[in-house]
Amino acid sequence: MKKVYILATGGTISAAGEEGKTSGYRDGKFDVHELLESIKGVGEIAALEGEQILNISSDDITCRNWIALAKRVNQLAEDPSIDGFVITHGTNTMEETAYFLNLTVKTKKPVVLTGSMRPATANSADGPQNLYEAVSLAASEEAEGKGVLVVFADGIFSADRVQKVNCFRPAAFDGKDFGCIGYMQDSVPRFLQLPVKKHTVDTEFTVKGVDMLPKVEIAYFYADADPGILEFLASRAQGLILAGAGSGLMSKSWKQEIRKLSERIPIVRTTRVGNGMVSQDHCDEELMTIPGQTLIPVKARILLSLALLRTSGRDELQNIFQLY
Repeated sequence: MKKVYILATGGTISAAGEEGKTSGYRDGKFDVHELLESIKGVGEIAALEGEQILNISSDDITCRNWIALAKRVNQLAEDPSIDGFVITHGTNTMEETAYFLNLTVKTKKPVVLTGSMRPATANSADGPQNLYEAVSLAASEEAEGKGVLVVFADGIFSADRVQKVNCFRPAAFDGKDFGCIGYMQDSVPRFLQLPVKKHTVDTEFTVKGVDMLPKVEIAYFYADADPGILEFLASRAQGLILAGAGSGLMSKSWKQEIRKLSERIPIVRTTRVGNGMVSQDHCDEELMTIPGQTLIPVKARILLSLALLRTSGRDELQNIFQLY
């Protein structure tokens, strides 16, 4: 039997509230062992072991938590008796944690994140099924070498594409324009496509000797947005992500400020729009910015933070954003 190691971090999947209700709950009421005891048949899928590495809302996750989590997975991955990993996580920042791990864990063993939109005390709690499917996927040889994955509401999503798209319904995640890369049918994974971006063992990033990441901030553009926010953010950061309108665009007043700031720090253009791609444009030469490609702003922030551990050169950073 395969062995799956569970790393629990908290979130709604560990929450409790008024019996039957889906709202008004508090995170962290159930630990990893209590969660596993509530899932019928999961012991027939894999031998399970786990730990409560965190017990917080995902809103409170920090880059220090990411680094500690990646280091723990890398450490455990050296154990030949462990075949895969499941990380339970709050949904609000799950896409960010998944992407960070996708760039920094150094194993081909399956690493699967999941959680829930409803607390364990709800009439229709979605956590048990999501966790059952996550364990099944982590125990599957088909998931090996596919990078960090997210399982939610029967869908399998790659870490570079996954995005929370609904703040209410159980089917809360999607893969942007690309959709999911497969489905879970009870305990059986059915892959439909493969991730193509570099991940895990093939990336140039490491958390060895790293305790903190360079600070990168996000500036959100909207009609008549004050360009003064750009100088404020740039004064506090080593890099800046622009969540622009449309294909990563912004007003003339913002462009004037961006051109000045790009001589001091790297600036990456992304879009506030949920789908599409920000590719090389004439404004990148004019503003000395870097196109963020298909990454949403929060993931572009993660990639730039890790990239700045290696280089601050614009050409090198632009190449990194094409690769990842």
